[in-house]
Amino acid sequence: MATKVYIVYYSMYGHVAKLAEEIQKGASSVEGVETTLWQVPETLPQEVLEKMHAPPKTDVPIITPNQLPEADGLIFGFPTRFGMMCAQFKAFLDATGGLWQQQKLVGKPAGLFTSTGSQGGGQETTLLTAVTQLAHHGMIFVPTGYASGHGMFEIEKVKGGSTYGAGTLAGQGSRMPTELELEQAFFQGKHIATVAKKLGSV
Repeated sequence: MATKVYIVYYSMYGHVAKLAEEIQKGASSVEGVETTLWQVPETLPQEVLEKMHAPPKTDVPIITPNQLPEADGLIFGFPTRFGMMCAQFKAFLDATGGLWQQQKLVGKPAGLFTSTGSQGGGQETTLLTAVTQLAHHGMIFVPTGYASGHGMFEIEKVKGGSTYGAGTLAGQGSRMPTELELEQAFFQGKHIATVAKKLGSV
């Protein structure tokens, strides 16, 4: 039976979505792993999104909390808001109380990735503070650490990402994930899929 990995994200301007696509490629490269991209529901009215110049959403399906237990591994992605996950993703996780009560996510491996406006905008804190969500569900946090080797010690180039997970820097919105950031995202997907597959065979 195939190992199922869900990549669940929220993306307003496309930066997190781009990372999610690369993470899916990495996870799909592991033999015996099936992957699915999901978006969480939008909480802002359309008129507000238009004023924020947010592009239309993609056709990636919207997930409900009750679908999370179907996955053997989960990778959550979201942009930062003042160094923490955005309200849209927090609202989605706030709706998982029933899953918490029934212990439906206990033991599932999970990873995190993000997008920030600048290097000091929350690349680490956004993911570090999100670990509490995983802990309360009894999930197994799978960080990327320094295992990827893809520029983790790079100091000459501007880049996102950390030992907690993949990341990108959006700047004022026009900067999209670089090749190096996408390499880290691919590794993260492959790494977590490999862990999920190993745990599933125990």
